[in-house]
Amino acid sequence: MKKGLLPSKVCVVCGRPFNWRKRWARCWEEVKYCSQRCRRSGGRGG
Repeated sequence: MKKGLLPSKVCVVCGRPFNWRKRWARCWEEVKYCSQRCRRSGGRGG
């Protein structure tokens, strides 16, 4: 699959767009954060 065709989302913490990754193949619907750093901050700003 080409990078331009991958689905993307916007991080709920920092507001940056991020693309689908293979490790998220089974849980893409639940992914909300672009990184572990944003996951740890949990919505308190980015």
